Amino acid sequence: MKARHRRAALILAGLCATGVGTALALHALNGSIALFVTPSQILAGEAPHAALFRLGGLVQQGSLQRDGLSVRFLVTDTAKAVPVVYTGILPDLFAQGRGVVVQGRLGPHGTFHATQVLAKHDADYMPPEARDAVEQARQAQRTLVQ
Repeated sequence: MKARHRRAALILAGLCATGVGTALALHALNGSIALFVTPSQILAGEAPHAALFRLGGLVQQGSLQRDGLSVRFLVTDTAKAVPVVYTGILPDLFAQGRGVVVQGRLGPHGTFHATQVLAKHDADYMPPEARDAVEQARQAQRTLVQ
């Protein structure tokens, strides 16, 4: 085999290895990306189906139901609400009327099946996406009332 052919084969093998490595990295990243969605977006049909995503808003007052480790509650953006089911231990700061971000998948009947619950850490903090969604929902309600 000539030196030119060996060099071309090494370059081709290097390109193939780089391509396989890039494909594996993108596949791994794709599995860990979770989009942020609001209850209004879910009810408008804008949520990804059968994909992992995050739902954010406030835990609706009076909606919390406990049955052992299983918990049911509503997440609202003050305009719309989505039922959430979670099995596990809730964070200490989880409470009704407080901000929450839940990660999981949307079930076939519109119930969100959470695999992780994140509660906000103080009275002033809310993820920027959740704060914007709540503000947009409030503005939309004001527009409807006027």
